[in-house]
Amino acid sequence: MASSPEKSTMWSIIRRRRRARKERLLKYRRERKQRILRFLQQQVDDFVAFMTMWTVVMASPNVERTWMKTRSSVWWDRVVNGSFSHSDWIANFRMSKEAFRYVCEKLRPSLSRVTTTMRKPVSVEKRVAITLWKLATNACYRTIGHLFGVAKNTVCVIVHQTCSAIVSEMSQDLIKWPVGDLMNENVRKFEERWGFPQVLGGIDGTHIPIIRPHDCHTDYYNRKGFYSVIMQAVVDSSYRFIDIFIGWPGSVHDARVFANSPLYQNRTSGSLFWGDKRDIGGVPVPLVLLGDAAYPLSTWLMKPFSDNGRLTQPQKDFNYKHSRARMVVENAFGRLKGRWRQWRTLRASKAFSAGLNIRRKVNLLLCILCYFIIYILKLLFISYFCEHFLKNET
Repeated sequence: MASSPEKSTMWSIIRRRRRARKERLLKYRRERKQRILRFLQQQVDDFVAFMTMWTVVMASPNVERTWMKTRSSVWWDRVVNGSFSHSDWIANFRMSKEAFRYVCEKLRPSLSRVTTTMRKPVSVEKRVAITLWKLATNACYRTIGHLFGVAKNTVCVIVHQTCSAIVSEMSQDLIKWPVGDLMNENVRKFEERWGFPQVLGGIDGTHIPIIRPHDCHTDYYNRKGFYSVIMQAVVDSSYRFIDIFIGWPGSVHDARVFANSPLYQNRTSGSLFWGDKRDIGGVPVPLVLLGDAAYPLSTWLMKPFSDNGRLTQPQKDFNYKHSRARMVVENAFGRLKGRWRQWRTLRASKAFSAGLNIRRKVNLLLCILCYFIIYILKLLFISYFCEHFLKNET
């Protein structure tokens, strides 16, 4: 058996251990209680803060806030639609109001947008008017937005959407090769006006100015001193575009553009209807296009005699009549650039020069509109002004 001093020491150790365990348990309980109290206090504070904020919000005056900037379309609604005369429409939108309505109805399936709970969509009429104003004046998007009461970004989107719609909906109907009675009438007008028989149209190319491209920019630098792409066009006796080919770099010669065009390929393969020959002085003469000296001479493309200083009088007379008849394409280019300022000032317009595909689409659109203006005026005969305008066109 252990002695009395040893028992006393052992019990002393046991008591100390029990006391330490009890103190740890009490400390744990106190800390746990404090954590619970802090959590409850935090919940109470959050609830009080929420109720305070809610009370302040409910007690504050109900001030309306607009999520869309206020814009005015008074100029379009009242001035244009209310007081613009026929001549005002021609001068500002490059077409009559009746022609404008025809375009709107033609494009309505493509340009109509659904009304939502957030706002009303921009009407088809305003979309077409915005696009025509941009093409006719080349005004900046901000200015057009102020006139028509829409945002600057909206103007940009509308212009591109409307251009695409016009090209897709109207190009096949207006820019097409004449056949049948239309071809015969066209040939007859060339002979009556300029004394050149068996002519389908004049062919030439023009440079479309662009901003310097990032890739292969030297290919697009033309002999006139600016960057461009080439548009080859065939124009009939009424200054209407009947064939268009756009896209080759500005440094390429007209003859090379012509040799790579669908017109040349379709004619050489025989897939393009060309009409019948006509007997003139015992010689069967086919229908021809008239081109300048840059184009190759063929049985269906007539070019002038090279002036080497020894031309005979009949050759000079031929060149004179050839030049007069071929000027239809030069005049068509001049009217195109004069009527639509977007063409002339494109080098300062980054939005339209950034992509060549967009630029080709815009040029095709402008040719369609030029053709359409002549077509719709002949179709409607709405006033003396229209008749006078038509005489100037033809």
